[in-house]
Amino acid sequence: MHDPSKPNGQEEQKTTPEQTPPFQPIVDMGAATTRTARGTVYCLTIIGQIEGHSLLPNTVKTTKYEHILPLLAALDESGEIDGVLLLLNTCGGDVEAGLAIAELIAGMKKPTVSLVLGGGHSIGVPLAVAPKRSLIAPSASMTIHPIRTNGTLIAAPQTYHYFDRLQERIVRFVTKNSGISEERLLARMFAAEDMAADVGSILYGEEAVADGLIDRVGTLADAYEELYALIAAQRAAAKPRRGRPPRGKSK
Repeated sequence: MHDPSKPNGQEEQKTTPEQTPPFQPIVDMGAATTRTARGTVYCLTIIGQIEGHSLLPNTVKTTKYEHILPLLAALDESGEIDGVLLLLNTCGGDVEAGLAIAELIAGMKKPTVSLVLGGGHSIGVPLAVAPKRSLIAPSASMTIHPIRTNGTLIAAPQTYHYFDRLQERIVRFVTKNSGISEERLLARMFAAEDMAADVGSILYGEEAVADGLIDRVGTLADAYEELYALIAAQRAAAKPRRGRPPRGKSK
């Protein structure tokens, strides 16, 4: 029936379930699920800039924290997923959003492994060390520098104090979830001779491992082996131990 409120030729079109485009994990979320005899692994990519409360331009590759947070929460409670593999190639972004993702990963009970490919810049460092095991490709790099921002700032002592406390949060998280000491991390963060136009350090594969920032240098195959080992250990710990029942008086 024609709707008199709409001009001719502009009838409202109803979308049927058959017309709804299917959800494609690789296209929509950069994710894929792999099922093998050793376990079911959810592979998730965290790439580009971590987008915070402000939207970035469409020309910038971004990871949206409002997508990642509920996904990680669902994965940790899923009975179908045994472990999560995180493929990282980041170039910084919103500190609060990146730290929120890192804290959620660190608090997961499911086995988690990260593999840094390309680079782990700024807030990408906490994301790399958050899983239970971390790997870095030989050609990948980790960029460590102090907290900074752009745009209008209120020039007051409280502003410096805010950045100082925010930096403490990042340092505390990284040292807690990796093998690098606070002294070594701060020395790398404020080094003035390594970066031409900035303060900080760029660590490549072996250097990041030598500093204790990343667990080991490895490839995709190594990351899967680490994850399957964690899955096997968790399964073994969950099995009930066989033994004699405790002695006691029968009723």
